Amino acid sequence: MLEATKNLETPLNRRRFLYFTGWGCIGIFLMTLFGGVMRFFFPRTIVEPPTRYKIGYPSQYTLGVSERFKKQFRIWIVREADRLYVIEAKCTHLGCTPNWLAAEGKFKCPCHGSGFTPDGINIEGPAPRPMERFKVMLETDGQIIVDAGVRFRGERGEWDKPGAFLKV
Repeated sequence: MLEATKNLETPLNRRRFLYFTGWGCIGIFLMTLFGGVMRFFFPRTIVEPPTRYKIGYPSQYTLGVSERFKKQFRIWIVREADRLYVIEAKCTHLGCTPNWLAAEGKFKCPCHGSGFTPDGINIEGPAPRPMERFKVMLETDGQIIVDAGVRFRGERGEWDKPGAFLKV
């Protein structure tokens, strides 16, 4: 009994320290290995926002540019006399978000000064091409659905294709 208490009271010497350090390193290595094996069974996934969303009814939009969803979806809704389309609020130069200047009737990029007409055509600055439009369609309940997964580019002549605009 006396010897058992004697072993518990032995001071930590170099030999005991190296013994515990060695087993500690082996334990850390085995736990890391086990964690890596377990990580294999749980694949990495990226959760992205939906590419299809509703933006309301056509009657909610008056003639001109609406910035209603600029912050939420990074889009502008443009309503003309006979049609409605959705422009991505992204400059084609370096991807900054332009501002709508209603007094001047154009989009102006704050980063490098690119300017765009209300329909998205580049007229000023270093932007190499017009802004892109997203696919728009009507749901059965009459609401407008935007599909950001389908893009229409003006320089390719895609703005006249079905889905690039909505007849109103």
